[in-house]
Amino acid sequence: MTKRLRPAMLLATVFLIAAVGSPSPATAAELAIPPIRYQQRTLPNGLQVISAEDHSSPNVAVQMWFHVGSRDDPRGRSGFAHLFEHLMFKSTRHMHAEQMDRLTEDVGGANNASTGDDVTNYFEIVPANYLRTLLWAEAERLSNLNVDEKNFSSERAVVEEEYRQSVLANPYGKFFNAIDPKSYAVYPYKRPTIGSIADLEAASLQDVIAFHHTYYRPDNATLIVTGDFDPRQLDAWVDQYFGWIPKPATPVPQVTAQEPRRRKNRRYTVTSETAPLPAVAMTWLIPPAADSADRIPLQVAAALLAQGDSSRFYQSLVYRHQVARQVGAEADTRVGPGLFTAYAILASGHPPAAAEKLLDEEIIWLATQPIPAAELDKVKTQLLTRELKQRQTAQGIAFALGQAALLDGGVDHVNTDLAALQQVTEKDVHRVLQKYVTGAKQVTIDYLPQAKAEPASATGATP
Repeated sequence: MTKRLRPAMLLATVFLIAAVGSPSPATAAELAIPPIRYQQRTLPNGLQVISAEDHSSPNVAVQMWFHVGSRDDPRGRSGFAHLFEHLMFKSTRHMHAEQMDRLTEDVGGANNASTGDDVTNYFEIVPANYLRTLLWAEAERLSNLNVDEKNFSSERAVVEEEYRQSVLANPYGKFFNAIDPKSYAVYPYKRPTIGSIADLEAASLQDVIAFHHTYYRPDNATLIVTGDFDPRQLDAWVDQYFGWIPKPATPVPQVTAQEPRRRKNRRYTVTSETAPLPAVAMTWLIPPAADSADRIPLQVAAALLAQGDSSRFYQSLVYRHQVARQVGAEADTRVGPGLFTAYAILASGHPPAAAEKLLDEEIIWLATQPIPAAELDKVKTQLLTRELKQRQTAQGIAFALGQAALLDGGVDHVNTDLAALQQVTEKDVHRVLQKYVTGAKQVTIDYLPQAKAEPASATGATP
């Protein structure tokens, strides 16, 4: 029998291998990482199946990734993909509403789901002896979901309440929710994933049924199973429960829009009745996630700028100049064109222009000046450690496989990207920042507290 390292032991072993035989501290470039060993196949109906056997703990993760996200929302119906995520937890022909909770939580497991720009995923973790039940349940809600007026109305109300809480009630909800709509000219990422109350109210049951038939089908889905299972038994159960589901004759619609290159800088102002302090965000277009040669250095650049209290944004804007109370940067790569975003929430008494100037200065400095080797190695090690810690569980391994397969250009990226991360150099960081950020046009969003109206005087006149 082949002895398998437990994930925690694997992580420790990786760092031990890096350090042995070297008098200097281990750096990210020295780490030797065992690959995730996975299997993949496609059923005759088009369902993609990815599995990774791991007996380090007696549980299994089951995930269903559908290749549909907010970019696929019908025109004038933003929030549809998110709405349908909720509907998938309602009743089916053979399951009661919320029964997925009973099949997972009642046996010590858990379940949840999320909607993104490009995908909607449903994920569960259960003891290994409940794998068969979960495969049946996922096939059941793929093939026999009850899309009726009762379920539609109740879940639409839930999504609308989520919008009120996360966008309207949050002082900076409108700020972050405005980034995509202001940053894209034509690409459907300009529709926020959470949608809008107006669009949700305009939706009908027939709209929902059409969306279900169009996108929730086996040839538009990826099943991922990781953990403690027998591969032959898994294949037999997958064939039994998913193999019979027919593949529709019509093709899955694809997004054909092309985001134009920005010709000039643009600035927008968004106001808030609840935000106590102003904020500013700047965005630049970056290539799709499949371009790993640029994606990974951009992620390193974002981490150098804003990951942790020692990052350049924090040290400049929060610590030294004290013009901001929160800063951030992200290389948000997607199936289509992504965004490189830098933002700051201001400290009291400072205007957005003060933070914008310092953000620009730090980006230009990082793009043009030497990067200390210790700083670059630290950030790469942080990013690498985060990935390795995620992969200590069956659920984390499944997420890594799904991210690679559906977003990053192919499942093989689950292993090759970690090697590429360790090879990122100062020249790579300079190259991508100069190409996509300092050498490109930006969108700037000023977020301003809205002045409150003065109370009316005794005569009824407003001062």
